[in-house]
Amino acid sequence: MGGSGFDWKLPDHPKLPKGKVIGLIVLDGWGEANADQYNCIHVAETPVMDSLKKGAPERWRLVRAHGTAVGLPTEDDMGNSEVGHNALGAGRIFAQGAKLVDAALASGKIFEGEGFKYVKESFATNTLHLIGLMSDGGVHSRLDQLLLLLKGASEHGAKKIRVHVLTDGRDVLDGSSVGFAEILENDLAKLREKGVDAQVASGGGRMYVTMDRYENDWSVVKRGWDAQVLGEAPYKFKNAVEAIKTLRAEPNANDQYLPPFVIVDDSGKPVGPIVDGDAVVTFNFRADRMVMIAKALEYADFDKFDRVRVPKIRYAGMLQYDGELKLPSRYLVEPPEIDRTSGEYLTYNGVRTFACSETVKFGHVTFFWNGNRSGYFNDKMEEYVEIPSDSGITFNVQPKMKAVEIAEKARDAILSGKFEQVRVNLPNGDMVGHTGDIEATIVACKAADEAVKIILDAIERVGGIYVVTADHGNAEDMVKRNKTGQPLLDKSGNIQILTSHTLQPVPIAIGGPGLAPGVRFRKDLPSGGLANVAATVMNLHGFQAPSDYEPSLIEVADN
Repeated sequence: MGGSGFDWKLPDHPKLPKGKVIGLIVLDGWGEANADQYNCIHVAETPVMDSLKKGAPERWRLVRAHGTAVGLPTEDDMGNSEVGHNALGAGRIFAQGAKLVDAALASGKIFEGEGFKYVKESFATNTLHLIGLMSDGGVHSRLDQLLLLLKGASEHGAKKIRVHVLTDGRDVLDGSSVGFAEILENDLAKLREKGVDAQVASGGGRMYVTMDRYENDWSVVKRGWDAQVLGEAPYKFKNAVEAIKTLRAEPNANDQYLPPFVIVDDSGKPVGPIVDGDAVVTFNFRADRMVMIAKALEYADFDKFDRVRVPKIRYAGMLQYDGELKLPSRYLVEPPEIDRTSGEYLTYNGVRTFACSETVKFGHVTFFWNGNRSGYFNDKMEEYVEIPSDSGITFNVQPKMKAVEIAEKARDAILSGKFEQVRVNLPNGDMVGHTGDIEATIVACKAADEAVKIILDAIERVGGIYVVTADHGNAEDMVKRNKTGQPLLDKSGNIQILTSHTLQPVPIAIGGPGLAPGVRFRKDLPSGGLANVAATVMNLHGFQAPSDYEPSLIEVADN
């Protein structure tokens, strides 16, 4: 706590007092979008959040919660809870996802890390398998990263490499898979010239093979497992380019939905099933479509489909795909090294802190908030409370989740007089939004709003300040849309439900009886994002933020 020789003391804010209790609420998956019937936040009764928006325009605004605002490579990258809470707590933008992988490959650090050392133990006697999206789309993976990984692995002793490719056509043009396969085959041929037995072993289209998400359709993962692990698929070819060209020639074929295929040798035997002792790396950097295959590869106890044969492998992800599940347990690229978070500064400067959520988001309001760091900075100054989430059901069955329990813990902490910051995450909008159940998500949003009221009432009683914000969008748009924003329909004419996060901005509102007169949001930071929230909160605690933090969203007008 407070590293040696480093000055953790924050200067006082010239205009704002210390000692006010701040209720800091993060609504998970709560973005701002056009009002229609697929915007569950709009449809739900949310009188408290509505009143914050309508009450005082200078104390409510939107902030960016996706793309470069949270350290992701492009503006097409939707935010997520991990990078969102990293930004909220750290007050600065740290490289995430693809940028981290690029840096680790460029420095060679990826080949010195624990994850690579672990898979490398298989190189002397066994095969290294690489599974992922063959694309330069930059959304889930990038072909140049795969080629660098192949080169580096071979230079670090991999003698036998098998690549299991998934064709894209979603983040890139349909048909581009042929060109990507030619580039990959060319590099593999060069490795073979150097004595490395390197070839493509299987393939299939991303939406039909392996890359399902949110447990939508496990048969997609099973088709991948059968081809990659068991070496079984309805189509067999001698090489990937031939496979893709032939399968694309079928009527209505496209890259996204190519059927699974395996590559076989002259005797018709699959060239690369995954067997005991092999190493496996899933090379996508984006998490959402790797979590399910990671579960199948890693979990001993697994019941989503019959795996038939479960090889004892050394498995690592490119990154860790799920911070809550700690999945996979091994990964090639470490999360960003985040130092000097707002939590550490504030604790050092006498701000006693209480943080609470239920299991599914408890890690976000503690571990990710504190820069991917476990435990307390100072156990005499902090208290973290985890309320167990419902287990054994999907969240749309109990959409109120533990919102009221979280709010009541926060209320008690506020009224106790023991804390200056009481921080919570209300998971409803995100966890129920992911189920795609619109009716349940409406109930979830109402429950979150009711929880906010409990906390704001307590802030009112102690003369405190509230800060209400979110980490990314989800519940505000539950339907897939075309380029003009109209809902997309499936073949039967039903709307296509959107279960993912969104690219929408999120609200931030400040207020409460303890807010000094004249405090308002600045007008000169229109592109402000989640990383600007930390300095804002420090100001409200009566401190100036460190000079390298993203600037505070607030100013104090002279009344």
